[in-house]
Amino acid sequence: MPIAEFQPVDRRSTAEMIADRLRAAIMNGALRPGTQLVEAELAAQFDVSRGPVREAMQRLVSEGLAYSMRHRGIFVIELTLDDVLDIYRARAAIEGGALDLILDNGRSAAAVALAPVVADMRAAAARGDAAGVSDADHAFHKALVACCGSLRLMRAADTLLIETRMCIGALESTYADLAEQVTEHETLRAAISDGPADHARALLAEHMEDAIARLRTRF
Repeated sequence: MPIAEFQPVDRRSTAEMIADRLRAAIMNGALRPGTQLVEAELAAQFDVSRGPVREAMQRLVSEGLAYSMRHRGIFVIELTLDDVLDIYRARAAIEGGALDLILDNGRSAAAVALAPVVADMRAAAARGDAAGVSDADHAFHKALVACCGSLRLMRAADTLLIETRMCIGALESTYADLAEQVTEHETLRAAISDGPADHARALLAEHMEDAIARLRTRF
């Protein structure tokens, strides 16, 4: 029996590209919590039919970045303090699991991958760029999970990191002294590179707990 023939397809669908742009807008605050995503308006802005926009919006709903209200539409999620606590509990589990995998067999690769991110954070702090430090913070934790080699942990971490940026607020740091934020990440990178495993785990847990304490004052 002959094998079916298929036409070549684009590697990335239009819906996927639109979803990426909507995620970025949610993360950087261009789409604020509670904002309604209007299918017709977005289709006009992206200059596409409404089908890919509808699919992209449903992707965000399935990821938990938006929610649907019957007869009203789809809206960007609004986070409460309970949400913040839940996000960081989930992040602690995912990043802790990623760290365990790294400590087992990927320390040197993680140290190399995290070094330029910490350098970017240090440079941003030196010029007083809170937005740049926040971007580098996001990149640090994304790279940490990527180094563990688990695609499922990476997928889970991506959505949680976007929600984290929403917690903090668009391009805003929770640290009064940006150098302190850099030092925390430099210390964590050093521990991951060649410190005692239990020390690296403790530093990551403390980092998450400290973030919760800082964010509590904002809700």
